[in-house]
Formats: sequence, C-alpha cells, structure tokens
Amino acid sequence: MPKNNGDLEMTPEAMRESARRVVDLLVDRAETLRDSRPWDGEFARVLAERFHQPPPEEGREVSEVIEQMAREILPLAARLDHPRFFGFVPVSPTWPSVLADFMASASTVNQCTWLTSSGPSQIELTVIDWIRQWLGCPEGAGGLFVSGASAAAVHALVAAREVGGAPASPALYMSDQTHSTIARAAFAVGVRHEHIRTLPSDRQCRLDLELLADRVAADRAAGITPIAVCANAGTASTGAVDPLAAMADYCEAEGIWLHVDAAYGGFAAVTEHGRRALAGIGRADSISIDAHKWFFQPYEAGCLLVKDVRTLERPFALRHDVIQDTIWGANHPNVTDRGLQLTRTARALKLWASVQTFGMAAFRRAVSRGLELACRAERRIRNDPNLELLHPAELSIVCFRVRPADLDEDAIDTLNKHVLASVFWDESCYISSTTLRGTLALRLCITNPATTWADVRGALDLVVRLAADWATGNGGAEAQARGRAVPSQD
Repeated sequence: MPKNNGDLEMTPEAMRESARRVVDLLVDRAETLRDSRPWDGEFARVLAERFHQPPPEEGREVSEVIEQMAREILPLAARLDHPRFFGFVPVSPTWPSVLADFMASASTVNQCTWLTSSGPSQIELTVIDWIRQWLGCPEGAGGLFVSGASAAAVHALVAAREVGGAPASPALYMSDQTHSTIARAAFAVGVRHEHIRTLPSDRQCRLDLELLADRVAADRAAGITPIAVCANAGTASTGAVDPLAAMADYCEAEGIWLHVDAAYGGFAAVTEHGRRALAGIGRADSISIDAHKWFFQPYEAGCLLVKDVRTLERPFALRHDVIQDTIWGANHPNVTDRGLQLTRTARALKLWASVQTFGMAAFRRAVSRGLELACRAERRIRNDPNLELLHPAELSIVCFRVRPADLDEDAIDTLNKHVLASVFWDESCYISSTTLRGTLALRLCITNPATTWADVRGALDLVVRLAADWATGNGGAEAQARGRAVPSQD
C-alpha cells in the first residue's frame, strides 16, 4: 500500500483512487437498486465463520478492503432506500446529503463549541430555525441535532424533569401506540417502570384525553407527580396523530410538560396536508423529529426542538477545565451546552446541503408523494373483496389484511402470517406488520420519492396472489421451489 512517512497515511494519488472507486461503487448501487432485492441477509453462524477472525498484523491493499465491504458486508442488510421497501420506516437519502457526511467526516469536525466549529455550528442553528418554522414553533424556540428520536426523548425528559423540580415520584403518560423509545427514555431519566402510564388508545389509535385527565388526577392524589405527557405526531404503526391542540390546552392548564414524538411524521408539516394533520404541534414544550426518516437524509439526523432553549441549557451546560479555552466565542451559542454529547459530528450539514441543492419545492413534492400513494393504496384495498382495511391511510402508512369470506378469525390470522412470511422470501418487495387491537395487520409505509404507483399496486397484488396460493395449498411448494424455507410467524 503506498504511504507517506506515517504508518497510517496514504499518498494523495492512492487517496484519490480509492475515493473514486467508492464513488463508482455507490453510484452503481444507486443505478441498479430498483432491479435488486429489497432485503438480503445471512445467518449469524455463517457470518461468524467468515468474519470473526483476529485482526491482521499486517495490512492489505485498500482496494481489496473496499471491494470486500461492497460485495460481502454492506449488501447483507435491508435496502431501506429501495423503492419497494415498505417495511418499518424506510429512508432514502439524497446524494448531496451523503457527500456532506463524507466531507464532514474527512474534515474531522467536532461540532461541540463555537471555538472548534463556528461554521458548522451556524449551519446547525440555521437548520434548527428552518425546522422551527416548518413546525410552527414560536420565536425563541431552539434545540440541537442528535442521533435520533431515542436520544432526543432522553434530552426532552431531562428538561421536563428539571422544569418540574425533579420530583421524588415522577410519572409519564402516553398511549399504547407510543413508540417504546419513550418508555426507555423515561426510565433512563428516573421514572420507575410502574409510573410509566400507558393508556389505551381510541378507535382512531389516538390518546384518550378523558382517560389521561382521570389518571393524572388519581396520581396527584396518590402523591405521584406528572412530569410529562407524550403525544404522537405520526405513530410508527399507523401514522395516527394525537389531538395535539387539545393536548396542548390540557397540559398548559395542568402545568405538565408536553413532548411530541414526531420522529416519523413531523416533516409532513412542509406540505399543506401535513400542516393540517399536525395542527397544534408548535405549542409543544419539546418535539423530536428525524430527518433520516421522511426528509431523505442519511442516518443519524435526529433533532430535538424545545420551546425555551434554556430548559436544555440549565441541566446540560456544565464545564470542564480542559475546554476552558472556549472563552473565545463565550458570547456565542455552543450547541454542546444543550445536550449530553461533547464530541459531536456536523449532523445538520447534510440537511442544509440537500435543501440548498434541490430547494424546498422538491422536498414538498417528495413528501407529498408518500401521502398521495398511501391514499391511493387505501382506495385499492377498499375496492378489493379479498382485502380488509384495518386502519385508513394516515400520513404515509396504511394497514390492512387479507380476509377471505369463508375463514374464521383464527384462520385469517394464520393466513396473514403465512402471507407476510411469503412476501419476505418473495424478494420483490418488503412489507412489515403491526398489531392493532389484537389483530395482526400488514403494513405499508411509503416514503421513498422514487416509489411509483406500480410499485405499491404490485405489493398489494402480490399479497392477494400469495394468499390465494396458500388457500389452495401451493404457497409452501412455491417457496420450496425458490429454495427457501418459509419461517413460522408464531
């Protein structure tokens, strides 16, 4: 391997050549993505035999390492940017955002203080203010970029706990549709498991305000202190949006911190439809939102907004002698004073770069596409006698199942489990499932701007065909013909 004087250096030409090869491989991947499978993987035993080896004492050519990563490691994963990947919450990052991550990494930016990174720090403040305006938060609101909604929730609940006086017996309230990251964050900040109140949602999968008020009153009477209520702005299961304005009214009246989990659905606010669906979100005390979900950024691009940035700075702005030189820029915002991390990458740069490249009109169209395709999928499901809509399209998610007329509930559930497993191995598309009121639901989440109606329709047609195959006893035979075993879903 060509080197300069240091053992860990490469010549400029070797650096350029290896970087060109990486770019070629990534562009080739992008060009052939639609024709590839949405998912591939391997069993742990096989991969351990292949890779679980001692580190080499002497290195090898970087070209060999790059090829191995491209051919043997990175393809063994879900291709979340595939236009027919409808499971979980897909991600489809723009190329300028990928380049921005590459440039920030190679520039060794530590965006902790104004002294170490004034340029990237200003970009983060700018992008945070963009998001503040998109969500309708008041002037003076701010925050920071974090790894994702899990970290954002921890920061938000630390602020909520401290604003509430750090009570001895704190409690948090959420619906049964709220993501598990909220419960984990609550426990991390000192809320005991038995004081994490999970309330049953209504028929629209929204939090029931009457149940919330009753539980808060009962807890206060028992000496338990409510520190936060979590609202959903697009649940991961159905895309449901809680009654945000009414929850803001209640929390303001009761003096309880309102946190909104908008990790998946928040960026719908850049569209007119999304602004209506998320009305009231800007009144929250804190909001978590992930640009690596529905705003087309690479991981990690989570963001936390708070109504008053001082609620973050009071618990987190702690100093150490080793960074006392940051007196240069002391009158400037140091983003690290708002959160747990000192060492921070320039996470906001990628969002800034992609918006600068394409403009907001293109982003609005891209988000709107997911909304439109989900509504069209709902209509297709309603019009198919073999399918049952279990939850109408909300934001870009629609939930349904196969329901032949001549089967009882247990048989229908078993059939849908088989269909889900068969779709998994069919390899032409990828969908996932959730459970709604005890019923297994097949679930499409449509966020990729490259997805077409033909892709969505093809996934629904595949589900219907596979159900018919299983009903006639051909499903297992077809899977075996493809050399795959259909795993049990039990």
